[in-house]
Amino acid sequence: GVQAVRPPPLTSTSDPPPLFDGSTRLYISYSCPYAQRVWITRNYKGLQDKIKLIPIDLQDRPAWYKEKVYPENKVPSLEHNGKVLGESLDLIKYVDANFEGAHLVPGDPAKQEFGEQLISHVDTFNKDLYASLKGDPIQEASPALDYLENALGKFDDGPFLVGQFSLVDIAYIPFVERFQIFLAEVFKYDITEGRPKLATWIEEVNKIDAYTQTRLDPQEIVDRYKKRYLVLYIYTYFFFFFFYLSEYYIIYIMNLVTVDLEEL
Repeated sequence: GVQAVRPPPLTSTSDPPPLFDGSTRLYISYSCPYAQRVWITRNYKGLQDKIKLIPIDLQDRPAWYKEKVYPENKVPSLEHNGKVLGESLDLIKYVDANFEGAHLVPGDPAKQEFGEQLISHVDTFNKDLYASLKGDPIQEASPALDYLENALGKFDDGPFLVGQFSLVDIAYIPFVERFQIFLAEVFKYDITEGRPKLATWIEEVNKIDAYTQTRLDPQEIVDRYKKRYLVLYIYTYFFFFFFYLSEYYIIYIMNLVTVDLEEL
């Protein structure tokens, strides 16, 4: 579909919207994968006219957001019925349950149960992926990606995690999006190689406008993750390099001292 025009993010110099006037507002950052979950949910249910998108610049966030909207000062948050709610996994369930539009929870109890298991695991999945960037991503990200590949084999009546597109896919896709792009660009690693179900899943999710309208520019992903993780990687490398160098240097000095003592 045609890319929707994105309103510019609000900064420290921006005035607040007319808060608690009966409107429903979703506060996000365009770059935040957690906020992206709720943004996708809102789009998929066709709530663009019911839930207004309010993007925040996280590097220059307005003081009124913490003071008047959400004391946690994080995104996403949802202003609805005179209160503000947070936490992305709670919000996608809240939006699905409290607004009209396509339901994103399967009716089948077995799928509901498996879906809840997958949602309960998503924080571990993300933690493992991010941790892999501090070591050897190709080796260390594999178990998390294999977990997803195996989960995609549970039901055979559709390409998604519980067969049909659901909140479970929405919980995972923002993070898979980022890691697929970053690992391919920086480490030349294709996360779908040897994982045909994962490849199909990514392909099918990318046919859904509600998701593609929220995608981050791939180059921005690469730049952000390089800045965040390659610097850490370089520091870690040099720390161990100098640690071992100093260890060898101490041994060398001790050997010299030993030789001197033997010559006396």
